[in-house]
Amino acid sequence: MKELTVISGKGGTGKTSITAAFASLAENAVIADCDVDAADLHLILKPKVKKIMKFHGLKIASIDKKFCIDCKKCHDYCHFNAIDEKINLIKGSCEGCGVCSYICPVHVITMVDRDSGIAYLSETRFGPMAHAVLKTAEEASGKLVTVVRNNAKHLAETKQKDLILIDGPPGIGCPVIASITGVDLVLIVTEPTLSAIHDLERILGVAKHFKIPAIVCINKYTINLDNSKKIEQYCMDNNIPVVGKLPYDNLMTKAMIHEQSIIEFSDANLSHQIHKMWNNIQGMLKLHV
Repeated sequence: MKELTVISGKGGTGKTSITAAFASLAENAVIADCDVDAADLHLILKPKVKKIMKFHGLKIASIDKKFCIDCKKCHDYCHFNAIDEKINLIKGSCEGCGVCSYICPVHVITMVDRDSGIAYLSETRFGPMAHAVLKTAEEASGKLVTVVRNNAKHLAETKQKDLILIDGPPGIGCPVIASITGVDLVLIVTEPTLSAIHDLERILGVAKHFKIPAIVCINKYTINLDNSKKIEQYCMDNNIPVVGKLPYDNLMTKAMIHEQSIIEFSDANLSHQIHKMWNNIQGMLKLHV
């Protein structure tokens, strides 16, 4: 079983659209949307949910006020102002640190599981899919990404799939690290803008730190040919393969509006270029082409 994660140093580079296109080309894959903070691959793949699982992130305090002696120590020691003077918990402010439980002299405060998100097992027209949604303002997104990846591995094993195709989050933070750790290859989607070039260098540094082979796709390369050349030169100087250069084409947006991948929507040059890039990646992963 091989794992490919598609990531980007910044949002808006076209990462999810390219992942959806790969999903439509892969013949024996499980799809995993690990962008749990802003999941949107489902908008194109339209998964039919088969199983729903609650996700518990950080703990939250629970106060049994029947036995509270109103000493107010929990209120005084809470640095997040999550317990008011009447010893009511303000759930949105609780960070799950556990100080209140530790300091309570009559032990009426316990730390309990907090519903932080939902994980799904689904079916799409391209095969099984693992995905999730983190609730607004919740933390532990990296932990939820790990849940999604574990679910995807279980699906791949039970359904005898030879590839897990992961749509990773943008940036270089904890959920990104959770999305790429231990995978066989990462495809970094960038675009020829100054901010994207800067963020490309940062995410390549993360991949290098974790010793994960990285390849690059320059999306919308025609919007600034000079910057595209800078990216190519940077990759050449650092021995990083550029496996695809995709021209700007509003067909990609039209495909999204129609809830389709670009491969399904159009047989234009852009689709052929993505198909060619996919064949190259399959060769790198040593999958059956």
